[in-house]
Amino acid sequence: MEVRPLEPIELARIIVDLASDKKGENVVLMDMRQVSPITDFFIIVSGTSDRQLKAIIEHIAEELKKTHNIRPWRTEGAASGGWVLIDYGDVVVHAFLPEKRGYYDLEGLWREAPVMVRIQ
Repeated sequence: MEVRPLEPIELARIIVDLASDKKGENVVLMDMRQVSPITDFFIIVSGTSDRQLKAIIEHIAEELKKTHNIRPWRTEGAASGGWVLIDYGDVVVHAFLPEKRGYYDLEGLWREAPVMVRIQ
């Protein structure tokens, strides 16, 4: 059975759900299309510990590979360092421990980007 390619917004919404499955906190989906030529969507999520952060990231990667045959272009950072970036091209996932999220303040940096989803 051939898997239909996902539109970037579909992929972004699936990732939001996967992050929520693992109790990711303060999940935000930002529409970057009008403010950045780099990607279409950012997903920002916080984990309460490096173990939870690792679980969120692994869950996203495993489920996308298993159900949609999608692998990230690249991954940077480490849960033990408090931040991980997973690049799916049109969709970029930023997973942080709360203190790192506050430090990098991507929502503030990209405040012109509309927030499409916010799950506390």
